Amino acid sequence: MLAENTLLPARFEHVPLAVFAHSPAASCAAAAEVAGLIRARRGEGRTVVLGLATGSTPVSFYAELVRLHREERLSFTNVITFNLDEYRGLPADHPQSYGWFMRRHLFDHIDLPEPQIHLLDGSVPDAAVDAHCREYEEKIRAAGGIDFQMLGIGRNGHIGFNEPGSARGSRTRLVTLDPLTRRDAAGDFGGEEHTPRCAITMGIGTILEARRIVLMAWGRHKAGPVRAAVEGEITAQVPASFLQEHEHVQFVLDHAAAGALTRYRTPWVAGAREYQGRAWDPRVTRRVAAPASDLH
Repeated sequence: MLAENTLLPARFEHVPLAVFAHSPAASCAAAAEVAGLIRARRGEGRTVVLGLATGSTPVSFYAELVRLHREERLSFTNVITFNLDEYRGLPADHPQSYGWFMRRHLFDHIDLPEPQIHLLDGSVPDAAVDAHCREYEEKIRAAGGIDFQMLGIGRNGHIGFNEPGSARGSRTRLVTLDPLTRRDAAGDFGGEEHTPRCAITMGIGTILEARRIVLMAWGRHKAGPVRAAVEGEITAQVPASFLQEHEHVQFVLDHAAAGALTRYRTPWVAGAREYQGRAWDPRVTRRVAAPASDLH
């Protein structure tokens, strides 16, 4: 299903895109790809290693995986998972921890064996953080590397908690959260003063070693960082832009998150709409005729 919605490349874009009218359809398409990979590996007698993200973006993706398990007998017994990140200072049973999030939205509803779940520990003692991060990297390598890495994108272009300024070769580590990241999370913690200041995250180098990467983004508030990551230059100030270097990455977007891309905002600049797999319509025709001052 992702392939059916993959757009022909436009000259401004540096990563492949699949764009859907609404996020539920996009989530179902991404889940179908994962399900196909799990079933193919099961038929070969092999495991599949998934890198998992949290936050509001993948909730519908996880809901579809749960539905596939319940209604279509998709088994996860040959799956190994590694979560992307965790807030520093939160125990696994804290309601805002990502470990708790994963159990609520996925792990408690499927047949994934507990020993095959790997989560970063936000409550590990300070003196043990570096060792914990090295061990996490070693576990990923021992599992054979990540086959499919799911990502979201922050409003500042972060992936995982790799905030602006993160190095391309960074590994799993303790990081200080960007002020924008903390403000965006403040509602979940009852105010910014209660929001963690640090987190543990897989590094950009760790993420880029995955064999397949899918970044999902929904909503107008993600349109700016999506455009910067897709059309901009590769820069540490937009960590998601490093994904342009990956051979098998794809951004999966709804129309709102794709709305700032050149092919949608000013399609007459991007090239023939027929080449883009899109038809001219009255709305776009009006935009072509509109003064530049009206294009906001």
